[in-house]
Amino acid sequence: MALHGPSEFARPAQPGDLGPYLRTLVRGKTLTESESRSAFEAIASGESSHAEMGAFLALLATRLPTVDEITGAATVMRARVERVPCKADPSSIVDTAGTGGAPKSFNVSTAAAIVAAAAGATVAKHGNRSRTGRGSAEVMERLGVSVNAPPAVQARCLDQIGLCFCFAIHHHPAARHVMPVRKALGIPTIFNLLGPLTNPAGAGRQLMGVYARDFVRLIAESLVRLGSTRALVFHSDDGLDEISIGALTHVAEVRNGRVRDWTVDPAALGLEMADPMSLAPVSLDEAAELLLRVLRGEDRGPRRSMVLLNAAGALLAADRVENLEDGVRTAADAIDKGIAHAKLRELCELSQGE
Repeated sequence: MALHGPSEFARPAQPGDLGPYLRTLVRGKTLTESESRSAFEAIASGESSHAEMGAFLALLATRLPTVDEITGAATVMRARVERVPCKADPSSIVDTAGTGGAPKSFNVSTAAAIVAAAAGATVAKHGNRSRTGRGSAEVMERLGVSVNAPPAVQARCLDQIGLCFCFAIHHHPAARHVMPVRKALGIPTIFNLLGPLTNPAGAGRQLMGVYARDFVRLIAESLVRLGSTRALVFHSDDGLDEISIGALTHVAEVRNGRVRDWTVDPAALGLEMADPMSLAPVSLDEAAELLLRVLRGEDRGPRRSMVLLNAAGALLAADRVENLEDGVRTAADAIDKGIAHAKLRELCELSQGE
């Protein structure tokens, strides 16, 4: 096949031109980190055509992206994010955002963020709406948190109570250029991986579930390149982007510039196993009520166990505990002493601004 084509396909270079990168991908080659940066700069600038963006993202989606491609793209997104101007050291901040795209149980990562903050971690929870209508943004809002609080208010929440919520749609102006293309494609693209890698408070620590096991090691290695302080990247055998109480969860841990693989067995931690999908709410109101019941210590069943396990992961990533066993006990203590519910009330009040 003639990959360069006859002369009538030639065209002069223009702003936002993705042609050179499309030709590389069509040849079956991968992009260097520098090429990925340049391509995503063109996309983020809004100068690339929708046709080229669609072709570029579709070609990348035909295979796993490389560490170079993810690192280059994430570097661009991080440079263009609307930052939370907090005083907290970014290397101490943890985020619990995952990729989504996996079967959805209840709002585990949102509850885990609150419990981890109650147990002493500094948490900038990055989240968005969900296709289910009960994602982290919808549930936080229903609980009384002002999800549309400006960055200055988010910073005050983070600095004063160690917890804030960053609504993704307000922090990624560059992503708006590609959103119509992503919707038109209707398939997961590299942007599903980039959101959790672009925390608005610059979180250097991550608890990040991914929607397919193939991405676990890949994202962990990318986080090393991006300078992450500590991170747990994972996917469970029952298909979740959470640490599951229904199956083994495969983890790639980033620490001291290295990646270590290990597995979480909930039974070995003394947690009763259950099917996480049986825990899913059927409405936004129910999702909010279920989360509240866990935070108030009223729910002592499998939902609590799953929140404890994921909060333990966040506390481990934050270097607040030595292992998951200690993390589960610490998280349980934060709930049972009323600190977790109080932390949510503080966030609701402080996020309203003045």
